[in-house]
Amino acid sequence: MQYRRLGRSGLKVSELSLGSWVTYHNQVDVKAAIEMLAAAMDAGVNFFDNAEAYALGRSEVVMGEALEALKWPRLNYVVSTKFYWGLERDGNTVNRRDTLNRKYLMQAIDGSLARMGLDFIDLVYCHRPDPATPVEETVWAMSDMITQGKALYWGTSEWPAADIRAAWDIADRHHLHKPVMEQPQYNLFHRTRVEQEYARLYDDIGLGLTIWSPLASGLLTGKYRAGVPPGSRGALENMGFLVKNLTDSAKNDAVASLVPIARELGGNVAQLAIAWANRNPRVSSVILGASRIAQLQDNLGALALTPKLTPEVLERIDAATLSLAA
Repeated sequence: MQYRRLGRSGLKVSELSLGSWVTYHNQVDVKAAIEMLAAAMDAGVNFFDNAEAYALGRSEVVMGEALEALKWPRLNYVVSTKFYWGLERDGNTVNRRDTLNRKYLMQAIDGSLARMGLDFIDLVYCHRPDPATPVEETVWAMSDMITQGKALYWGTSEWPAADIRAAWDIADRHHLHKPVMEQPQYNLFHRTRVEQEYARLYDDIGLGLTIWSPLASGLLTGKYRAGVPPGSRGALENMGFLVKNLTDSAKNDAVASLVPIARELGGNVAQLAIAWANRNPRVSSVILGASRIAQLQDNLGALALTPKLTPEVLERIDAATLSLAA
């Protein structure tokens, strides 16, 4: 396992990390989380990703209870969460849904700290942009979280490049804590934002990336080539919106064409896809999602494939997938 600086910060995160979207509480209980976190740490993972909205806060509870049980020194691991959607959906909650206003954000960090049982959270993200709130208001609130010691670094997730740059400029102008990282989707079928839209931000402001969905929600494992298998992410009731993309025939044919490439390198297609995302020097960490230890360990096998991705191999991968990428 290699460790990379998070943007221009001094913080180093493992090149592969473990996330909790979909899995924690829904597929992974506290006992399973303890086992998976321990297995990840044994493999060198030091970054564990979460969000307030995952399982309506219960994902944070599961991770927090697992971390408490493991009793690791706090210096040894990095934890994140994200804010935007809020949790309370009934009653007079106009200021607690789909927003990045100051009122919501300052209460959201306290809620996450309580659910996770932590004194501070290392990385906090604005989970989506909020066009209804002035960027300056959001920047001040996020910076204040850090000043108050409730968070150490802040960043964005799925923000347009122009908004990220505006937030950075506001923070720079007012001598506030600047956004350090962005968390975008990045995989063989979803490339444009990372490779083109953000291109200037890496050198201009030192933007770091912790990318999600390196397997395109499982499409790049090859498991959906014959439909949606029972027990898969696509079979979950609340994940129905993914099915159309997961069963796309052209993309599944492209995944099939990657299988022999992966075999030649001594791995499988999922490991190849993770290694492809990991080889990008702009990526600080690739967030893995797993519901079983065997699945996690298999995904970690991508580390062995990353150095094998020569220019010739990358050309073959592009020939199979680039025309289908957004």
